[in-house]
Amino acid sequence: MKQQPKRKIPLRKCIVSGEMFPKKELVRVVKTKEGEVSIDPTGRQNGRGAYIGLEPELALLAKKKRTFDSAFGIKISDAFYDELYRYIDYQKARKEIL
Repeated sequence: MKQQPKRKIPLRKCIVSGEMFPKKELVRVVKTKEGEVSIDPTGRQNGRGAYIGLEPELALLAKKKRTFDSAFGIKISDAFYDELYRYIDYQKARKEIL
Protein backbone atom coordinates (compact mmCIF):
# COMPACT_ATOMS: atom_id res chain seq x y z
CA MET A 1 0.00 0.00 0.00
CA LYS A 2 1.35 3.39 -1.02
CA GLN A 3 1.76 5.95 1.76
CA GLN A 4 0.30 9.41 1.35
CA PRO A 5 3.00 12.09 1.18
CA LYS A 6 3.05 14.34 4.24
CA ARG A 7 1.19 17.56 3.59
CA LYS A 8 3.24 20.68 3.97
CA ILE A 9 1.94 22.89 6.77
CA PRO A 10 1.73 26.52 5.66
CA LEU A 11 3.69 28.82 7.98
CA ARG A 12 3.11 32.51 8.51
CA LYS A 13 4.98 35.12 10.52
CA CYS A 14 3.39 36.87 13.49
CA ILE A 15 3.97 40.59 12.90
CA VAL A 16 4.21 41.28 16.64
CA SER A 17 6.68 38.61 17.79
CA GLY A 18 8.36 37.93 14.43
CA GLU A 19 8.04 34.17 14.99
CA MET A 20 6.86 31.68 12.37
CA PHE A 21 3.78 29.62 13.25
CA PRO A 22 1.48 27.18 11.41
CA LYS A 23 -1.24 29.27 9.77
CA LYS A 24 -3.96 27.64 11.92
CA GLU A 25 -2.31 28.95 15.12
CA LEU A 26 -2.56 32.57 14.00
CA VAL A 27 -5.33 35.13 13.57
CA ARG A 28 -5.48 36.99 10.26
CA VAL A 29 -6.24 40.68 10.28
CA VAL A 30 -7.19 42.12 6.90
CA LYS A 31 -7.29 45.62 5.40
CA THR A 32 -9.70 45.96 2.49
CA LYS A 33 -9.28 48.24 -0.53
CA GLU A 34 -11.73 50.61 1.16
CA GLY A 35 -9.31 50.93 4.09
CA GLU A 36 -11.42 48.97 6.58
CA VAL A 37 -9.52 46.78 9.02
CA SER A 38 -11.16 43.68 10.48
CA ILE A 39 -10.46 40.27 11.97
CA ASP A 40 -10.66 37.56 9.32
CA PRO A 41 -11.69 34.30 11.03
CA THR A 42 -11.88 32.43 7.70
CA GLY A 43 -8.47 33.58 6.46
CA ARG A 44 -9.99 34.10 3.02
CA GLN A 45 -11.21 37.70 2.87
CA ASN A 46 -9.92 39.88 0.06
CA GLY A 47 -7.34 42.45 1.02
CA ARG A 48 -3.94 42.83 2.61
CA GLY A 49 -3.47 40.37 5.46
CA ALA A 50 -1.23 40.32 8.50
CA TYR A 51 -1.04 37.63 11.16
CA ILE A 52 -0.84 37.70 14.95
CA GLY A 53 -0.26 34.76 17.31
CA LEU A 54 -2.96 33.38 19.62
CA GLU A 55 -1.56 35.02 22.76
CA PRO A 56 -3.52 37.81 24.46
CA GLU A 57 -0.20 39.44 25.46
CA LEU A 58 0.65 39.84 21.76
CA ALA A 59 -2.61 41.73 21.20
CA LEU A 60 -1.76 44.07 24.09
CA LEU A 61 1.73 44.60 22.70
CA ALA A 62 0.29 45.25 19.22
CA LYS A 63 -1.96 47.95 20.71
CA LYS A 64 0.91 49.52 22.65
CA LYS A 65 3.24 49.58 19.63
CA ARG A 66 0.43 50.27 17.10
CA THR A 67 1.77 47.34 15.06
CA PHE A 68 -1.15 47.10 12.64
CA ASP A 69 -1.15 50.88 12.11
CA SER A 70 2.36 50.66 10.67
CA ALA A 71 1.75 47.34 8.85
CA PHE A 72 -1.24 48.78 6.96
CA GLY A 73 -0.08 52.41 6.86
CA ILE A 74 -3.26 53.81 8.43
CA LYS A 75 -4.50 54.93 11.84
CA ILE A 76 -6.48 52.17 13.57
CA SER A 77 -8.79 52.82 16.50
CA ASP A 78 -8.16 51.52 20.02
CA ALA A 79 -11.58 49.84 19.76
CA PHE A 80 -10.22 47.54 17.04
CA TYR A 81 -7.25 46.54 19.21
CA ASP A 82 -9.61 45.89 22.14
CA GLU A 83 -11.82 43.72 19.91
CA LEU A 84 -8.71 41.86 18.70
CA TYR A 85 -7.65 41.22 22.30
CA ARG A 86 -11.09 39.81 23.21
CA TYR A 87 -11.16 37.66 20.06
CA ILE A 88 -7.69 36.19 20.71
CA ASP A 89 -8.46 35.64 24.39
CA TYR A 90 -11.66 33.79 23.44
CA GLN A 91 -9.96 31.70 20.73
CA LYS A 92 -7.14 30.73 23.09
CA ALA A 93 -9.65 29.67 25.77
CA ARG A 94 -11.55 27.59 23.18
CA LYS A 95 -8.36 25.93 22.00
CA GLU A 96 -7.41 24.96 25.57
CA ILE A 97 -10.84 23.36 26.16
CA LEU A 98 -10.79 21.30 22.93
